[in-house]
Amino acid sequence: MLQEFNPKNERIHVWVGNGLVPRKDAKVSVFDSSVQGGDAVWEGLRRYKEGLFCLDHHLDRLYESAKALAFTTVPERSFIKKAIKETLLANEMTHDTHIRLTLTRGEKVTSGMDPRLNQSGPCLIVLAEWKPLVYDNENGIRVITSTQRRNNPQFLDSKIHHNNLLNNILAKIQANFAGVDAAIQLDHLGFVAELNDTNLFMAKNGVLYTPFADACLHGITRGLVIDLARKLNLEIHERNLSLVEFYNADEVFATGTMGELTPVNEIDGRLIENKSGIKLRAQLQAAFSKMIPDLCEQL
Repeated sequence: MLQEFNPKNERIHVWVGNGLVPRKDAKVSVFDSSVQGGDAVWEGLRRYKEGLFCLDHHLDRLYESAKALAFTTVPERSFIKKAIKETLLANEMTHDTHIRLTLTRGEKVTSGMDPRLNQSGPCLIVLAEWKPLVYDNENGIRVITSTQRRNNPQFLDSKIHHNNLLNNILAKIQANFAGVDAAIQLDHLGFVAELNDTNLFMAKNGVLYTPFADACLHGITRGLVIDLARKLNLEIHERNLSLVEFYNADEVFATGTMGELTPVNEIDGRLIENKSGIKLRAQLQAAFSKMIPDLCEQL
């Protein structure tokens, strides 16, 4: 799975700092904290025709991540929403849009690690592109298990949605060399944490399971699926889950903004075979699709 360049994105405008600039001029300083050390936080947003999906949930997480990293100043929520709105309007984007919303600690007065060198305030970036769902919800994906373990709170808490993504990128590199779509990352104890870019669920004999969110991001789609399962009176458990349990599951699927609920068809060469015949993912995807309009915000 390799995303393709959409020619419609060649002349987009990007919000950088305090205003819009053409794509070719969308740059940050070499002294920016994102360049110096991946010192930034981000969110991936989706624009459906009904509006921006779960916008305030994403902004809540952005602010919580910035607080965890001790950003001294952050833009007002109204300013961020204004920047998103103006970016979408400038690009005439009304649907099928992915937004990479980034907040860096800003520019440093001199190169260095110390956040006290950031004295000009944060830098907001709103990068909106024409982009369909990245993962194929019809045909599904194939994955392997990475040797790269997912961070947990004793090292770098995965609940901080930060821009230092080398942990995930190394896992994705392994998936690329293996010729599959993504990689499962285990936690420090060897239990399944998540994919390198999305959360994971599995179903067995009509019961839904998902790993504890100790070594993975508390995904917004993940949380919605858990709530949906309970509303549909489906039995669901959060617990430690091993690879063997995933190999022998009836269904495995990934959840995230980039793919909604994506079937996982193969793990480490083992086909996921639905011996029970119970199709929980399809039921949840249908319910998820119905709730999208109610969770979208028009700016």
